[in-house]
Formats: sequence, structure tokens, C-alpha cells
Amino acid sequence: MTTGSGAPQDLAAEDEAGAGAPGTFVAVVGPSGVGKDTLLASARCALAVDPAVVFVRRCITRECDPAAEDHDSLSAEAFADAARAGAFAVTWGAHGLYYGLPAGLDEEIARGRTVVANVSRHALPAIAARFPRVLVLTVTASLEARRERLARRGRESAGEIAGRLERVVEIETGDLPVHVVDNSGALADAEASFLAAIESAVLSGRCPGAKRGQGND
Repeated sequence: MTTGSGAPQDLAAEDEAGAGAPGTFVAVVGPSGVGKDTLLASARCALAVDPAVVFVRRCITRECDPAAEDHDSLSAEAFADAARAGAFAVTWGAHGLYYGLPAGLDEEIARGRTVVANVSRHALPAIAARFPRVLVLTVTASLEARRERLARRGRESAGEIAGRLERVVEIETGDLPVHVVDNSGALADAEASFLAAIESAVLSGRCPGAKRGQGND
């Protein structure tokens, strides 16, 4: 089942795993410009004192930018060495960069914590294979909203932004549960829906099934 922009259904009554169950990996996906970083920052602030939730700091082969995501930076060579050494739970490449999530996430999941990470749609199969419980948290936004945000970010030319907005791809989620947050309108509404999805994952390790969602690359 794919839920809409409101709060996801209460899943606590369906949880049959009991105490000691593994935690849920919340995979945040969505095309550039939908506002994933803004929603993640808001949820991180709201849940700052909750030990049950872990927000992942990614490793990227890109220099740190104070105006962008706070991440660990490695050269491509150092990233490859770290990957061979088993430093990452999941890795993927996108737009000429490489991304990695730390191997320590396995332990966090085993302890029953909810792990939240901004990931690529291409990483979903690896995530589903590695973690027993996964919720795909898909963020969407109108083309107009995305165009404005990408232009404000200032990383690409107008032509590059137009090309990015024209690329529409299907996000294959298999049988993973999906919750959709529309960030086209009032930010407070999107923040509430995003936070509710994470809190639902904390309360229950089981989420309703979903077949697939759609988005842009």
C-alpha cells in the first residue's frame, strides 16, 4: 500500500515481532529540488532527543559545502579503498559522484533503532537485501517548485536544470512499503507528514506493502 501526504496508518497493532525486533531503515528518496535536505533537517531537529532514531551522515566524493548537506568527504580513490575495506553498508554512484552509508548501521538496526538516510533509488535493491525492515519515504514536488529550488541552489545552469527536470523515471520499489510526501505546498504540511512517517516506523517494525512509486531522476 502506498500512503499519501497525510500521516501513515497506525501500524503498531500489526507488529507481531515483539521486543528485540530489528529496527526499520527509512530510505528517503526523491529527485533533486524536492526538498529532501530541508525535511531531513526539520525531522532531525524534532527527534534530536529520541535515542530510537538515527539520522545517517553520508560519505560522498564531493568537497564539503556549508550551504549543502553536512557529509564526510573522501576522494574517489580513498572512497574505493574504504569500500574494499568494508567501511560501508551500502554504496552507489550518481551524477559522477559516489555515496556511502557507514557499516555501523547494521548494529543500529540490530539494536532496534530506526535509521533514516537520504539515498538514491538505485540503492533500494541493496538496502532491501541488507536490512529486514525498510520503509521508502518518497518526497515529491511540482516542476515549478523544483525549478525554483534548483536555481536558488546555484549548482547548475538553466539548461542543465531544464534537462534534469525533463528526466522522468519510474522508481521500482518491489514489495517495499512506500509513504509519499508532497512538498509542493506549505512546508509545515510536508514536515508534519515526513515526521509522522518516521515516527510510525519507530512505533512499529512492520509497514503496509507497496508495489512501486514514481519520480524524477
